[in-house]
Amino acid sequence: MATLKLALAQMNAIVGDLSGNADRAISFIHEAEASGCDLLVFPELALTGYPPEDLLHKRAFLQAARDAASRVIAASKRCLVVIGTVEEIADARLVGSTRDSRSSAAGTMPLLANAALVASGGQLHHIVRKQLLPTYGVFDEQRWFQPGVEDPMLVNVAGTSIGIVICEDLWADNGPGLQLADAGAKVIVSLNASPFAKGRLADRLSMVERRQVETNCTIAYVNVVGGQDELVFDGGSFVMGSDGLVASAAQFDEALLIVDVEAEDSSLGLAVVPPPVANRASTVGVVAGVASEQGQVWNALVLGVRDYFQKNGFNDAVIALSGGVDSSIVAAIAVDALGASKVHGVMLPSRYSSEGSISDAVDLAARLGIDCHEIAIEPAHQAFSAMLRPRLGGDPVGLTDENLQSRIRGLTMMAWSNALGDLVLTTGNKSETAVGYSTLYGDTAGAFAVIKDVVKTLVYSLCRYRNDLAIERGEVPPIPASVLDKPPSAELRPDQRDDQSLPPYDILDRVIEAYVEQDLTAPEIVDLGFDAAMVNRVVSLIDGAEYKRRQSPLGPRITDKAFGRDRRVPITNRFRPRAAT
Repeated sequence: MATLKLALAQMNAIVGDLSGNADRAISFIHEAEASGCDLLVFPELALTGYPPEDLLHKRAFLQAARDAASRVIAASKRCLVVIGTVEEIADARLVGSTRDSRSSAAGTMPLLANAALVASGGQLHHIVRKQLLPTYGVFDEQRWFQPGVEDPMLVNVAGTSIGIVICEDLWADNGPGLQLADAGAKVIVSLNASPFAKGRLADRLSMVERRQVETNCTIAYVNVVGGQDELVFDGGSFVMGSDGLVASAAQFDEALLIVDVEAEDSSLGLAVVPPPVANRASTVGVVAGVASEQGQVWNALVLGVRDYFQKNGFNDAVIALSGGVDSSIVAAIAVDALGASKVHGVMLPSRYSSEGSISDAVDLAARLGIDCHEIAIEPAHQAFSAMLRPRLGGDPVGLTDENLQSRIRGLTMMAWSNALGDLVLTTGNKSETAVGYSTLYGDTAGAFAVIKDVVKTLVYSLCRYRNDLAIERGEVPPIPASVLDKPPSAELRPDQRDDQSLPPYDILDRVIEAYVEQDLTAPEIVDLGFDAAMVNRVVSLIDGAEYKRRQSPLGPRITDKAFGRDRRVPITNRFRPRAAT
């Protein structure tokens, strides 16, 4: 019985690094060839990185993409290589467009397709074009690409008929996947760039299971891995047969998953062949490396931070340590991402800082093994108060004084960054970002907002997860118990607590999820059983803070709707239904 040796290259591509991505792809080709693979499949737009966005408007970028593709094609030998890239369309009949070109400041631009190149023996044999272009959530592919309109095309490898689809084409019921099966495909390979979000892996598995039943084909799903600005791609590539999930690669790491498929029975007889190189993890029956939802979120945040630093050429991080839970979790994530030697803590105590907060910050730094410095803001606080006194008719009070302290801290952190080159990681969570419980140019000042998409209740859950993980490893838990036990406070006035200004976080976070992530209105949220006055107030705070969020740094996305590219709400906006009270 003939056997198809299939390899899925779960690759960490860098947007715009066409030459580097080609080098990485060629190394995967060499590895797959050395393992005797018949078919090697890369993720969607692996050569350009995903998403390339308006780089696609640059002619030099398109030329670099052509050059990278030529190198990869030339490197293909016995193994058939399928790799995602951008294609310039010379014949408009190949895509579903009524236009021959796009206009730009540089002149007429060619039509483009999101494509997969099929090559072996140093020759390009076929091009497969993505037909369904998503425009929801973080996706905006119709801005750059034209949909393919080709008939189903199969390739024969080791006696097996192979169909090829690109990401969204696999998600559609009765779509291109079924057309390939009707044309005779026994195995369908899908090139993907699917970002991480809580629950997304389960969604993918469920979808591919449905598609396997619909097509009666073995389906190989290869996904990109790595951080790209606010997006985190988790990999988790896998193969699905009629008996369910039979092979998978670990999430959040590059991997080469190699699977033997019996050519005469494409839905059974799948076996994982151990990869020949260390750190190429795979398993059978379950998705590798997945322990819990908290574990997935933690790993996504760590990968998002690590790749943001490495891919942008940054080295060290600096974090304002308040002794609170938010700065503590950001420091712990940064250490897991970068290593303790590259993370620096700065305590910025004011006249209102408690002794416990200072000691908690010192304890945290010791547990994490990072250096910790103290810069008291009291001298600057007094100086600014004196400067403002003549105009204000007295010392700043209330919110003015609270924001003044926060902005002194932000100024100090940015001065540190400018002088030493360390990137400032901000510590605001999604709950605070939602309701505007933050200070522009104060605690929002920085380059990367690590927990921007993590609500407060999840912050606590993640801290406990990371502590439990440390205990399992025989290590000291990184987050002090006192940090988790004390009431949250900004400590900008005497005896301040968050619950003096906001509803309890377990309630607040549910309202935020309903309003922001589910797009419910205030009356609809009240219908779920929440107090009308409280909902109206929270919704008003969220609406009123939109201008702040537009000026805040980006951060890793871990939900289906984060503040940023997948939530586009106008700042000037009078559509604000409120619940009757």
